[in-house]
Amino acid sequence: MGLRLHKTWMIFREGLVVWVVVMVAMLGYSSESKCDFEAIFNFGDSNSDTGGFWAAFPAQSGPFGMTYFKRPSGRASDGRLIIDFFAQALGLPFLSPYLQSIGSDYRHGVNYATLASTVLLPNTSLFVTGISPFSLAIQLNQMKEFKARVDELHHSSGRTGLTKLPSPDVFGKSLYTFYIGQNDFTSNLGAIGIGGVKQYLPQVVSQIAGTIKELYGLGGRAFLVLNLAPVGCYPAFLVELSHGSSDLDEFGCAMSYNNAVVDYNKMLKETLAQTRKALSNASLIYVDTYSVLLQLFRHPKSHGLQYGTKACCGHGGGVYNFDPRLYCGNSKMINGSIVTATVCSDPQNYVSWDGIHATEAANKIVTMAILNGSYFDPPFPLHLLCDLHPVG
Repeated sequence: MGLRLHKTWMIFREGLVVWVVVMVAMLGYSSESKCDFEAIFNFGDSNSDTGGFWAAFPAQSGPFGMTYFKRPSGRASDGRLIIDFFAQALGLPFLSPYLQSIGSDYRHGVNYATLASTVLLPNTSLFVTGISPFSLAIQLNQMKEFKARVDELHHSSGRTGLTKLPSPDVFGKSLYTFYIGQNDFTSNLGAIGIGGVKQYLPQVVSQIAGTIKELYGLGGRAFLVLNLAPVGCYPAFLVELSHGSSDLDEFGCAMSYNNAVVDYNKMLKETLAQTRKALSNASLIYVDTYSVLLQLFRHPKSHGLQYGTKACCGHGGGVYNFDPRLYCGNSKMINGSIVTATVCSDPQNYVSWDGIHATEAANKIVTMAILNGSYFDPPFPLHLLCDLHPVG
């Protein structure tokens, strides 16, 4: 009787296993989380640079990276950036910078962003201040070279050196992200004013659209373009750029600069809408980070923060805690004494890290808002395309 019962149980158990396997296959479940995007290729400036600039020009020191990495990480923040949180949410590792020769892993994408990068080339007409050699055109050429090398190595007989590279078909299964244009807007404001800057902004959005079209030709089919932040709320610009008290809104932000950003963002959105029509079977999404950041600057306490238009890391204290003579973490002789731009003890309470860039806390809030989908235009079902991971 015991033997017969054991046999019956074995048959039942085997049948149960088969049934579970069949149901898992039918329902599309997997022990591993799914994501339609196998990689991210990012183009940008310091807002999404994960170490490219500092790989090219090694110099970064503390307190950068203190919150998450516990060391300088090549990021213009105390911790993670929006692109870092985005990669985590998609179940991908942090993006390695294209310019980083040691320790990079490009199987899940490449980050071409570098600090101070612009969309336009430095010698563009009306573009007075070229502040980085790595413009968007250079980043695009780096992408083309990367893809060509991947294709070449995979089709060569030796197939050597491929352990840290993606397969050639990854380019059509990737998310292409853009967070660039802020330096084109801000670097010349002091020299030629808002009116002068507005003259070349159509060239900026045209260059972004043209880059997207070229990436589409390389196989790209999903593009996210983040708009410009409300620079009129940034401590650095509130200190450095001229404005009268009547230009400040009730939250302490310069309305003229923010209004100019709104005009640029509208132009970008309209240009992307026109570009979208020319790209069949592609998703080209405008991401409204401006609205999220504006809310953080205006109502930091409503989002668990304390300080909006005041920098965490800086010198001078006061309303903005920013001194253009002394950048975050640096020391300098001022008025006969050596002073240091020190870091606050609670960056998790600030929107602004150093007067120009956001803290990890702010970047996380912005990312969560983006992943919610309400800031995509047109709507983009990212939560259906990928099992989104929590970002801690």
